[in-house]
Amino acid sequence: MTYTIATPTTTLSTREVEVLTHWLHTESKSVVAERLFISESTVHTHLARIREKYSLAGRPANSKISLLIRAIEDGLCTIDDMSATLNERAAV
Repeated sequence: MTYTIATPTTTLSTREVEVLTHWLHTESKSVVAERLFISESTVHTHLARIREKYSLAGRPANSKISLLIRAIEDGLCTIDDMSATLNERAAV
């Protein structure tokens, strides 16, 4: 017997997805800001809006790890993506 768990999806803008995935792959908002040519405040604003959207969908994401889980659930990144990022950091 197979069970499927349905989770409500959250619609993020293209820029929100870009900011989120960059942030999940780095250790700081300032690095994301530098890479995307936006201010750190703008990164913070995007992440706050993303968290709000997830919360409104009944899928709160109050921490970076919970945002990672939501991103994986929504197909925005994979565990393999994150594993590769961690391996790159360890090699430095």
